[in-house]
Amino acid sequence: MRIEEIIVVEGKDDTRRIQEVVDADTIETIGSAINEDILEQIEHAQETRGVIIFTDPDFSGEKIRKTIMEVVPDAQHAFLSRQLAAPKKRGNSLGVEHASDEAILEALEKVVTPVIESDDYQEIARQTLIEYGLIAGARAKERREKLGDELRIGYTNSKQLTKRLKMFRITEKELIEAMHNINDLPSEKSEESI
Repeated sequence: MRIEEIIVVEGKDDTRRIQEVVDADTIETIGSAINEDILEQIEHAQETRGVIIFTDPDFSGEKIRKTIMEVVPDAQHAFLSRQLAAPKKRGNSLGVEHASDEAILEALEKVVTPVIESDDYQEIARQTLIEYGLIAGARAKERREKLGDELRIGYTNSKQLTKRLKMFRITEKELIEAMHNINDLPSEKSEESI
């Protein structure tokens, strides 16, 4: 499979792994300390061929994604779940380089593009996210991780969740469906109450 867009990854191991699976060009950010030259390369790549941001599903990967989005807000995104990016050897960090061929292909086939500001989007109320146990509660982190996998928007912390849902124009109906799919719907919140 040939990928037209240039895939933005964190390092050489990610490039090697992606090129084992698909025919693609990459730009490496060389970790989270992404510099101006690399950001300019990414910006130019977006103008000429488009880019797909495909970073690790961890804090550093999200930081890189956020930095790139400030420069290229219309970049496409590929996400791996933390489970699919888990290393085989204990002690290694999460990474694209640990994903199976199938996981990489699926992530690239299900690329998502954020929508730049829109007047017709109805933001999901913070109270709704609290009622679903996504922002507060004992298992909120686990629920957000499952939700990010289900909606293909990546893992977020509680502060990032509202912004990510808005960025990918996730509706309250889509949120409800996703919560049903992950079998984690709180009993006090049902479709009838919305």
